[in-house]
Amino acid sequence: MGTSTSAPSTPPTPPTISVNPHSAAAPPSGCPMHQKKPEAPGCPMHKEVPQNAESQSCSGPAHQERAYEFVQCPMRASTKDDIDPSNMMPPPNQTPAPDQPFSLSLNREESKIPRANTDKNWVYPSEQMFWNAMLRKGWKWKEDDLKPEDMSNIIKIHNQNNEQAWTEILKWEALHAKECPCGPSLVRFGGKAKELSPRARIRSWMGYELPFDRHDWIVNRCGQDVRYVIDYYDGGEVDKNYQFTILDVRPAFDSMTAVWDRMKVTWWRWTS
Repeated sequence: MGTSTSAPSTPPTPPTISVNPHSAAAPPSGCPMHQKKPEAPGCPMHKEVPQNAESQSCSGPAHQERAYEFVQCPMRASTKDDIDPSNMMPPPNQTPAPDQPFSLSLNREESKIPRANTDKNWVYPSEQMFWNAMLRKGWKWKEDDLKPEDMSNIIKIHNQNNEQAWTEILKWEALHAKECPCGPSLVRFGGKAKELSPRARIRSWMGYELPFDRHDWIVNRCGQDVRYVIDYYDGGEVDKNYQFTILDVRPAFDSMTAVWDRMKVTWWRWTS
């Protein structure tokens, strides 16, 4: 667990990458947060965008708006019905469902994934948000024997999967450390569970199992958007670090740069 079937092997003289994630600049009163760190020069994707009066304390997409209020000090969420174009999700819904059998945490964990065009990181959903999201997708909780600690474990597995995916992306982005010394940031992401990637389909023809999920992540590489395809495979039992997924992470064939990166990595594998 934790390995990627497509992460680049280490070349004879591997490049290094320096990622400088930042935390919230203006957390709510009474919510101690990390202090703002100095920016790496020439990193436009890490600079905070202008804010309007409504979202002056926390800029960014709707799904992340006011997210830091829920990291350590849960507060009421927005009730807007707008869809966030960065992940096609509605704003945070922290309201308990009418027939919910037990209360759930509203706290949200800050990720290590820099959010593009801001000086902040992405923030994961709370247990309550995750519950509401599953209900919107038609989940019938009464069919499962759930306990409060089950939702806590689900959130930890979800967050670990995302951190693992970002780690694998950084391995690929290390190939471009010289051209983007300040490191990449995540622009947006989306699930495509019903759309098999070409590699997943070819693997299935060869007798391998199909992935249980697929995501496409758009990464900002110092002003250039790069798409990554992530296939999620079942890795067996969940370990003590809440890892069970085997990830196949690679840049999509959207450019000659991505093709060249994948050719280099394939050559390193064959010759190492």
